[in-house]
Formats: sequence, C-alpha cells, structure tokens
Amino acid sequence: METRIERLCMEIGLKMTGPRRAIARILSEANDHPDVDELHRLAHTLDPRISLATVYRTVRLFEQHGILERRNLGSRRARYEMSGDRDHFHLVDQESGKVIEFDEPETEILMRRVAARHGFELVSLKIELFGRKLSPEARPGGATPTVMKSPELVRTAAKSAAE
Repeated sequence: METRIERLCMEIGLKMTGPRRAIARILSEANDHPDVDELHRLAHTLDPRISLATVYRTVRLFEQHGILERRNLGSRRARYEMSGDRDHFHLVDQESGKVIEFDEPETEILMRRVAARHGFELVSLKIELFGRKLSPEARPGGATPTVMKSPELVRTAAKSAAE
C-alpha cells in the first residue's frame, strides 16, 4: 500500500528507491516525531543495508521538497513531521522526550485575533509546550488532567493577550 509521503514524492517526480520507500513508510506511520537516529534504527530493521547517511540524505531531500518539516522540540536533535496545512500544538515531556500532538480550537482562535490586532494574517500556527508529566499524587485533586474548554478560560486568555 502506497503512503501519503510516497504519493507526494511521485507527484513531484522524485525517484522512489527501496530505502526511500522504507523511510517514507516509517514517517507516514509514526505517531511521534522521530529524529534521524530513530528513523535509521527503524529503517535498519526493514532493510539492514540502509545506512545512516542514506537516512540523512532522504530526510534532507524530503525537507527540501516540502514533504517534511524539521521541528526543534527541545532536544539537540531535530525531529521531523509531515508538512501540512493543519495547525496543531506539541506538548513535549522534557524528561522522556515524548511528544503529544493536539488541537486546541479556542487557542487557535485567540492566536488569530492576536495576529490580526497586530496587522497580521496567520499563515501557520505551531506552538510547542514543554513540561514534565505529573504523578497522580501531584495533580490538583489527584485527578487525571482534562482539557478545559471553558468559555471563561478563553475570555481570560483573550483579556491577557489584549493587555
């Protein structure tokens, strides 16, 4: 089965070699934002002949053609995700490096208002949040955190942004 990355590569005329297909497949199926070393480790399990240099060249090629985006998510290593027009946020656990990708419509609306107030039209919105996962005992009330979508929270955030 052909992945989205493979289709994009073929649409722009890139030759799809075996190693490129393997790397494209890994990136398409990734739930996180792998770095080059992680890509190489995974690609090497599919085909032991895929070298680290091949992974670097392929990632660079995909990035140059707008298929991948390089993300700096707080570590010394660049991580990669598919390019796209979908706005989203990243929550990065500074201890484990785990990345959680999520949408927050209220925040997106607020950021568009802030940009408009300063005479900008947002073309893309990417926000990285960095933190440490709290143990259940350290959470307020010991509860599992929930996403707050309170209109009051949005109004408070909008008021803060306006000041």
